[in-house]
Amino acid sequence: MATLQKIRNRGPLLVIIVGLALFAFIAGDVMNSIQSAANESRQQVGEVYGKSISVHEFQDLVDEYAEVVKFTTGNNALNDAQLTQLRDQVWNNYVNNKLIAHEAEKLGLTVTDAEVQAVITEGTSPVLMQTPFRNEQTGRFDANVLKKFLTDYESMKANSSQMPAEYMEYYDNLYKFWMFIEKTLRQESLAQKYQTLLAKSMMGNKVANQAAFNERTQESDVLMAALPYSTVNDNDVKVEESDLKAKYEELKEQFKQTAESRDIKFIAVQVKASAADKAALDKEMAETAKALAAGGDIAKIVRESQSAIPYSPIPVSKNIFPADIASQLDTIAVGQMRAPYFNAGDNTMNIIKMINKVSAPDSIQLRQIQVAGADMEAVRKTADSIMTALRNGAAFDSIAKKYNQTGEKTWITSRNYEGATLDADNLKFIRTITNMPAHTTEKIEFAQGCIIAQVTDRRAMIDKYDVAVVKCPVEFSKETYAKAYNDFSHFVASNPTQKDIETHALKSGYNLQERKDLFSNEHYVGGVTNTREALRWIFNEDTEIGQVSPLYECGDNDQMLVVILTGIHEKGYRTQEAMKEYLTQEVIKDKKAAMLLEKLAGAKSVADVMKVKGAVSDTIKRITFATPAFVMKTGASEPMLSAVASKTAEGTFAGPFKGNAGVYTVQVMRKNPSAQKFDAKEEERRQESTHMRASGRFINELYEKADVVDNRYLFF
Repeated sequence: MATLQKIRNRGPLLVIIVGLALFAFIAGDVMNSIQSAANESRQQVGEVYGKSISVHEFQDLVDEYAEVVKFTTGNNALNDAQLTQLRDQVWNNYVNNKLIAHEAEKLGLTVTDAEVQAVITEGTSPVLMQTPFRNEQTGRFDANVLKKFLTDYESMKANSSQMPAEYMEYYDNLYKFWMFIEKTLRQESLAQKYQTLLAKSMMGNKVANQAAFNERTQESDVLMAALPYSTVNDNDVKVEESDLKAKYEELKEQFKQTAESRDIKFIAVQVKASAADKAALDKEMAETAKALAAGGDIAKIVRESQSAIPYSPIPVSKNIFPADIASQLDTIAVGQMRAPYFNAGDNTMNIIKMINKVSAPDSIQLRQIQVAGADMEAVRKTADSIMTALRNGAAFDSIAKKYNQTGEKTWITSRNYEGATLDADNLKFIRTITNMPAHTTEKIEFAQGCIIAQVTDRRAMIDKYDVAVVKCPVEFSKETYAKAYNDFSHFVASNPTQKDIETHALKSGYNLQERKDLFSNEHYVGGVTNTREALRWIFNEDTEIGQVSPLYECGDNDQMLVVILTGIHEKGYRTQEAMKEYLTQEVIKDKKAAMLLEKLAGAKSVADVMKVKGAVSDTIKRITFATPAFVMKTGASEPMLSAVASKTAEGTFAGPFKGNAGVYTVQVMRKNPSAQKFDAKEEERRQESTHMRASGRFINELYEKADVVDNRYLFF
């Protein structure tokens, strides 16, 4: 009872303690949830219609497309510039597909499997022409070739343990490639359906088509007289704040932007080789030239020179070399060497030594059987058996099928192997098939296997070159970079404000540049590569106008950058103040037009206009309503002049009216009836095509409505 009484006495305290513990437990969950949400938010690449895509999801799409590009081009790796371009393509495709899918869902538009199959069967889509499933005779996509591949692939998967690993890898990659193509066809078909629906909704009637025909084909010859705006001094025009406000409201829709942009000033310093650096390279190149002239291990000499172009142990075509090298190959005799010389185009020192020239096929058609076994003795025994069967008249493809291979004919071109790093086995294979005459079969033995290769055709005999090329860039040394860095960092430290930098940059030998409207999806600041950190700083919400960035090392480790944020233009309408300069010019143009219109109010002919000081005149022929006339005397395109001329009767004077570069009048001298005859069906087709192109602009409207957020600059 005493214990119970103690608990009762301390009841309020226990409630508080339990309450605090419970609050701590709940608060902990809440904080963890908030932290988790914040972390998740930081991993979002972007948003479309409020639905986000994480960096991992986006990277999966990039990786998928990268594999397609590598498969189709034969490249094993993509450089930074290619990856940047690829990410842009993936992002644009992702956003466009989301926009269209959103609208299609509301309209009930879908693409069925049967429709995709119909596109494949028809085989005319440009996407299909990018695939290897083509008819050998026509070079066009062939659905039957695709069907055969899919059937063979299923069969090979069922017997994958018996198939050479290289074969399975190739077929797996080709299957993934086809899955990507099929997905793309489905997306394109949906987009085409939506675009066609929009285009059809804009189709006119026979009257509208007749009017469009007349606007395009009926021509006018006119005598034009104008008073250019330049005849009025800007100082004679008074611009009021109310004028700017009215013009802003009139043109406001032109000032709408779908993403935030920022204005910057920046100094980009590129480090260049010093005189001492150039002298050191000259000495090294002279020693390399001496070694090449003496002969010896050419591959070793080129490798040790650190040439940007590795030596190829097999003759190659000239198109794998840079243009400055390729252009000289036919002018250098075998055994001749071009001594070290400087090429300004790529800032390199070069040596060329021609070892040999041969004539070889650019394309080789062959089929092959890969021979595997428990050991090399078993491999040789099987290979010899196959060779014997072939010599005795056995069909190549029949033997291939016996070993679970297709034995199909494939083409190998120079671009498949030239410029690539070849191991000993691949080098032996290329050398052998290149030297094999057509319709011959050889056994090619490797370290751990064997291939029976049969060359069935050789085409496009071209010159190939066994040539040693030493191409070394004129680069700066560590000492040169250190000096440039120290000098620039000292300048930045000594000039911490925008005003300081603007005052002292030029005196210190630095060029302060300006960039208006930089968007975060542009990747590079001031055209300098690898400036992602600078871009993040520029678009950071905490970066204030007038603030100076840290010094960034960027480019290809050869540039330095410092940035000043000078302006922020948020998503939506640009402010009147931001557009003041443009608005002022438009108001001045309007007021000049009013003054000049008043001057010409009593003009009844071109002759009357030409009496006014500053007037210009010219004859303009073949004006149509559909095409803006270009006036040489004012240097401007003038849609209004085309419209007035087209609607004015022959022999009649019209004007004055306002144009882009002045106030105009016209005397219509001649109306030229069209030689074409109106064809209702043809005009309908023409208008449909025009509307299809016009409906293609719908994506901009959808983009704006979808409230697209692009945060890629935070990750890539």
